[in-house]
Amino acid sequence: MQLHLSTWIEVEAYLKESKGIIFPIGSTEQHGPTGLIGTDAICAEAIARGVGEATHALVGPTINVGMALHHTAFPGSVSLRPSTLILVIRDYVTSLAKVGFTRFFFINGHGGNVATLRAAFAEVYATLADLNFPQADQVQCQVSNWYMGSSVYKLAKELYGDQEGSHATPSEVALTQYVYPEAIKQAPLNPEVSQDHRIYGAIDFRRRYPDGRMGSNPALATPEHGKQFYEAAVKELSSTYLEFVTHR
Repeated sequence: MQLHLSTWIEVEAYLKESKGIIFPIGSTEQHGPTGLIGTDAICAEAIARGVGEATHALVGPTINVGMALHHTAFPGSVSLRPSTLILVIRDYVTSLAKVGFTRFFFINGHGGNVATLRAAFAEVYATLADLNFPQADQVQCQVSNWYMGSSVYKLAKELYGDQEGSHATPSEVALTQYVYPEAIKQAPLNPEVSQDHRIYGAIDFRRRYPDGRMGSNPALATPEHGKQFYEAAVKELSSTYLEFVTHR
């Protein structure tokens, strides 16, 4: 059940059965020579919809733009500042908490969002408390990074070993190939790719990682692999979501 394809009457009925909602969140940023700029949002959205179907959960609109300031020296990358993203998350959660939602489960596709999301959750709890919100103590937020799930991590190691890297990875590229096979890209990849993991500003990032990759070989990606990652992530995150919404 997707929020933007539902009516308010359907959402009101849903709230009688569940107080949980899933939000996919990603980023709009470069992913090397062959990765789609929307990779992080595409992956999070596909998996969130799969989890929603498996658990009968409501899925909110995808937050496509995240905290990706370090990628903005590459054409096409779009970013929110951490302070802006914190306010976006605060307002999303506060709006829905007003009508009875208390469990907010964010399926994240971008590592750069993690610290900001955790700060945003603290802002949410403080804001609700300051407003003397009647259910402030019942509102809980959680972020789960699909790419860090144990089953996904194990599969990536089995398929790609140390060529998985940490950005523009074959696992995330494979998942986009599964979701959008008509958008598969081909480009020559330099066999020399930086194994560095340091991230500073945007100009430094492009100097350190000139083609946008961080230790990865996305040429190993296939749509068949993407299907495996999708199924593993949906299965694992469905269990995580159900545990989250039922925990007291």
